[in-house]
Amino acid sequence: MLAKANRITSADDYRVVVRRGAKVATPHTVCYVRSRESAGDARFGFIVSKKVGSAVRRNRIRRRLKAVTHEVVLAGAADVDVVVRALPGAADAAWPELRDEVLRALARRGVTTPSPTSPSAESTLHSEVGSHA
Repeated sequence: MLAKANRITSADDYRVVVRRGAKVATPHTVCYVRSRESAGDARFGFIVSKKVGSAVRRNRIRRRLKAVTHEVVLAGAADVDVVVRALPGAADAAWPELRDEVLRALARRGVTTPSPTSPSAESTLHSEVGSHA
């Protein structure tokens, strides 16, 4: 889960990032990135509309997006605000695909450094569960 310092909480901050931030569109998301002059942690916000699906699907997508951005925070991202808007197709996207899209989009805007594709948390989890059986 993202710490409070890593979340965008005010509607005004969302509005500024979406209107003035650099936009990177992918098949399942749109990322808006805006640099901040004040030194501090990276902050993230999420927009998952009802067009994505039921509340269960929307919350699943939001949790997945939070997991990806948590990775970005751990990688040392700072001094940026990022808003990730999930598009309707995100509900049908596999976790590794969604994760890779968001990481590539953030790397394009310099939030993170591009890294070779690593196994996703979900596939790692499944392989660990299978090895203990």
